[in-house]
Amino acid sequence: MFYFDPKLQYDVRVDVPDPRFARLLQQAIGGVEGELRVCLQYLFQAFGARGPARYRQMLLSTGTEEMAHIEMLATAVALNLEGAPGDLQDEAAQANPVVAAVMGGMDPRQYLSAGMAALAADANGVPFSGAHVYASGNLAADMYANVTAEATGRALACRLYELTDDPGMKDMLRFLIARDTMHQQQWLAVIEELGGQTGTLPIPNSFPVEEERREVSYDYVFTGMPGVEPPTGRFTAGPSLDGLGTFRLVPAEARGAQPNLAPPLPQAYAQAQQLPGEETIR
Repeated sequence: MFYFDPKLQYDVRVDVPDPRFARLLQQAIGGVEGELRVCLQYLFQAFGARGPARYRQMLLSTGTEEMAHIEMLATAVALNLEGAPGDLQDEAAQANPVVAAVMGGMDPRQYLSAGMAALAADANGVPFSGAHVYASGNLAADMYANVTAEATGRALACRLYELTDDPGMKDMLRFLIARDTMHQQQWLAVIEELGGQTGTLPIPNSFPVEEERREVSYDYVFTGMPGVEPPTGRFTAGPSLDGLGTFRLVPAEARGAQPNLAPPLPQAYAQAQQLPGEETIR
């Protein structure tokens, strides 16, 4: 069950409305780095959570907070779309060449489809897709996915911060950036609680490692051309992060045979030259 408060989680104000910035804010709503993505990701992880109840509760709470962030951003879009004198818009673009180059203009669908409001879409008007909502049912795997989601979301918010001179928008983005900081720490804390890198890896850690082909479990396979120096680093030598093996640098080699597939089925309607006894092109 969900409840709502008519007040925003944090104050949203726009000192100088800018329809072009409203278009950029759409990325923070419906983009792959946006709040719709993390909101649904955390909620679907919670809906399918099994095990200690505190993890389900934590995910539900944070997913619900992300709803509040969508509301804040949608409000910011609407306020920016209320319009500004043309000379102020031109002045803002001249003062910041990046703004002039990137913004280009508002998304016409914000007017045509939404009546001067936000859309469930990214900055290019592409509707939000759940394809990037990751909820695997494996708590550790989901936590790593959540860290990545918050990191890319924070990077987006920082870039938006650089693309506006509006004090109100900068203040809102400071708040959202701070919440992204906490959420990164939150998911990493769960990983630590699960045992850290040693305790969570490999994911899933419930599969018997002896069933793997252990001779290749920690090989970094270099597939470069002859004469090209392979990269070396923490991933090519020394103990593995899970403490169960040792990294090795090995050249790529073909261990299997050349594939030999059966002839095509007649009812699959391949070309006649592909069928048995038809090797000669007519």
